[in-house]
Amino acid sequence: MFKRGRRLRINNEIRDLVRENTLSASDFIYPLFVVEGENIKNEISSLPGNYHVSIDRLDEVVKEILEAKVKGVILFGIPAHKDACGTEASTEDGIVQKAVRKIRELTDKLLVITDVCMCEYTDHGHCGILNDKDVDNDKTLKRLGEIALSHAKAGAHVVAPSDMMDGRVEYIREVLDKNGFEYVSIMGYSAKYCSAFYGPFREAADSTPSFGDRRTYQMDPANTREALKEVQWDVEEGVDMVIVKPALSYLDIMHQVRSNFNVPVVAYSVSGEFAMVKAAAKMGWIDEKKIALEMLLSMKRAGADMIITYYALEASKWLKEN
Repeated sequence: MFKRGRRLRINNEIRDLVRENTLSASDFIYPLFVVEGENIKNEISSLPGNYHVSIDRLDEVVKEILEAKVKGVILFGIPAHKDACGTEASTEDGIVQKAVRKIRELTDKLLVITDVCMCEYTDHGHCGILNDKDVDNDKTLKRLGEIALSHAKAGAHVVAPSDMMDGRVEYIREVLDKNGFEYVSIMGYSAKYCSAFYGPFREAADSTPSFGDRRTYQMDPANTREALKEVQWDVEEGVDMVIVKPALSYLDIMHQVRSNFNVPVVAYSVSGEFAMVKAAAKMGWIDEKKIALEMLLSMKRAGADMIITYYALEASKWLKEN
């Protein structure tokens, strides 16, 4: 007698009951790009449906996020001034700090996460302090600590260091704890690859390196064991959540991280993944809704507890329709 797997697929009701993984709006974290100026809400050409937003128009975006039932945002700031040390990244009146305070004023129902890095703030576009043409790991740690602390003081619930400097989780944890922010979480970009999928983000954040690339600090796409080592080190240093970035081409990494570590796993579905689907949908080649939801579901199936995605608002609306 042959087996009949179709018995469990025969109608919607049984498929719903035996479904192993599900998507909901509460899985999503929405990236927000905040800019200096007034009355700005400009669509990002490479990320349709996503915007550069000034502080005075954050209320519109926050309202939309809350209506979509999305639980968190991750903030990226584009400053008015850049220099070699990324000075504006840690100032009290920096763009991210102002955005954090504004969002906390508008609502207490949204998790506020801040990206802790220097690439948007440096005139050279690299993620740290330069020593000639190389990023100086240990000097950069001090700046990352200052940035994270400034975000915590502004009211961030979670800080997310994305720089890939060695030792940054331990350093930031010590700085936060010494200053009374023991309950501010760290979401580490623990397995962050040097990927070609970041192109649209670099336009959105104005963070393309002015020379070279980031291969000396971001991970080689060929490596798996290295990712597990990086995650292990971050866990030992006190990270609360770990990010695998990018998501779609690194589902194998996500699955192994989930299988080996007992911490929440975050999939970062990056700008290139989003932009490819948008472009193909515009040409009429694919069903955007079905493709996007299938992509996001694959991340949950691989082990993600939550997903940073530019599709957060659209996907939440689509899920309500299903």
